[in-house]
Amino acid sequence: MSITKDVIIIGGGAAGLFCAIEAGKRRRRVLVVEHNPVVGKKILISGGGRCNFTNLYTAPKNYLSANPHFCKSALARYTPQDFIALVEKHRIAYHEKKLGQLFCDGSAQQIINMLLDECRFAGVEIGVGCRVTGVEKSAHSFIIETSQGRVESASLVIASGGLSIPKIGASDFGYRLARQFGLAIQATRPALVPLTFAPQKLEALMNLSGVSVDAIARCNAAEFRENLLLTHRGLSGPAILQISSYWQPGDTIEINLLPELDAESLLLDARTSDLHLVNLLSEHLPRRFAQMWCEQFAPSRAMRTYSNDELTAIAGKLAHWQLTPDGTEGYKKAEVTAGGVDTRMLSSKTMEAREVAGLYFIGEVVDVTGQLGGYNFQWAWASGFAAGQHV
Repeated sequence: MSITKDVIIIGGGAAGLFCAIEAGKRRRRVLVVEHNPVVGKKILISGGGRCNFTNLYTAPKNYLSANPHFCKSALARYTPQDFIALVEKHRIAYHEKKLGQLFCDGSAQQIINMLLDECRFAGVEIGVGCRVTGVEKSAHSFIIETSQGRVESASLVIASGGLSIPKIGASDFGYRLARQFGLAIQATRPALVPLTFAPQKLEALMNLSGVSVDAIARCNAAEFRENLLLTHRGLSGPAILQISSYWQPGDTIEINLLPELDAESLLLDARTSDLHLVNLLSEHLPRRFAQMWCEQFAPSRAMRTYSNDELTAIAGKLAHWQLTPDGTEGYKKAEVTAGGVDTRMLSSKTMEAREVAGLYFIGEVVDVTGQLGGYNFQWAWASGFAAGQHV
């Protein structure tokens, strides 16, 4: 059986559902095709199950892209306040956790239910458990072959996401389809992902798995002040997840272990003391971590026994601890995929492919990657909204 719609959206995640809602409001006949048995699987597991659905301080600077200007148009036309108004309309209780990050008080399922309710209000049809096996373009429409039959539409929206978290169905479908229609792809890589180290580099850290340190992480002119978490394979925690998006293989990352303090002043002020270095550092760092750090970089003894030059050198290591990761935990642990459909191929106003009329790309499949903290959801809403006004 062949079904004809005005708009077909491949992908029932945040961007796809939001685009469907906006198109449905314009009385477009919309079908969302989702290969999973339910929509919104990534929404459901986000934010520890509470969905960090936006960030109050969203701005273009919070996004990484080969073209940093591309996201400006969509973000300006659909803001965090717009999405908050929708959340409040559905009486979903929420709170700010930190740094403008907004979470549901209850479950992320509330956001999914809200989107599904809005889809119903807008007359959107959703087909789940429906796998796309082929896409072709005729003179006036797209013909999509699926496991549930053939569908046809004038507009086709690709909202299939990236490669992150394959256990919930992530795939390279969107990139393959983009290439099929001649669109370039910016190289993809795991982002917002833990960093790993070779076994020999891990020896000193092995017994510290689970220890967390407040720190500043720096790499390639980016820096983030958040917690750093030691793991059995390397480093994680918000500071590391953030900096991972800017890290490339072979790069060194730099850690400031005393972000609230001037490390040199701290040490020099204690230079006449009988206090041992490890005890001084334990006043500002977890004791187990301070012990490991001293064993590796500055054998502990009474502060009065160090020269000023030695203390200056130790301070430099505390403020500029340099580490070279061997890799990342990969897509299985990455929250998002960096890279994607090259934005030079798309209209920043409509998200439509410049050379393929009626073909749109939105959300994570596009080369726009947000920082940690609700920014990727805001891009999903904003890019979905932009396309939804034009499909």
